[in-house]
Amino acid sequence: MSMVKQTIDVDVPLRNAYNQWTQFEEFPRFMEGVEDVTQVDDRHCHWQTKVGGVRREFDTEIVDQLADERIAWRTVGGDIQQKGVVTFQQLDEGHTRVSLAMDMEPEGMAEKAADALGVLDRRVKGDLKRFKGFIEEHGHETGGWRGRIRPSDAADASAPTDTPTPTDAAVRPPWSTGAPGPSNTPPET
Repeated sequence: MSMVKQTIDVDVPLRNAYNQWTQFEEFPRFMEGVEDVTQVDDRHCHWQTKVGGVRREFDTEIVDQLADERIAWRTVGGDIQQKGVVTFQQLDEGHTRVSLAMDMEPEGMAEKAADALGVLDRRVKGDLKRFKGFIEEHGHETGGWRGRIRPSDAADASAPTDTPTPTDAAVRPPWSTGAPGPSNTPPET
């Protein structure tokens, strides 16, 4: 795997920077090559990318998320193998440091050559610069998700089960699937 680490300081409060990063469906607005991100539920997203003329689709799972501190993910299906973490550090009341570390397995000769030339490093650096411009231009986040996902939650979610885990039962009503839509309404009596 190839490791990429990049950091940028943004001129917005910690809460604003973190909240914006939780809006995964907004990523195509500042991430080069990301065409679409669909958030399936609190933990999972489906990505469509086009980089160097090559289209890829893959699914990611959030494995650790703590508000105002970090979001860690891994791929769980599709054309790409990667894992990473983005962290948030308050510098002062109006400034935040955003640090991204990502491991990615380049596929094919073209991706391996691009990786050797530092293309991935430059792309991530550019994505962080565009994130900075996006959040600073708006001055506030477009939304935010403040929930907590623990590594044990992700492990529980990948295990097949017909009953909610204790964590799910404590957070969601028994009729909820966790996905948006009519299944989140109580059953009629």
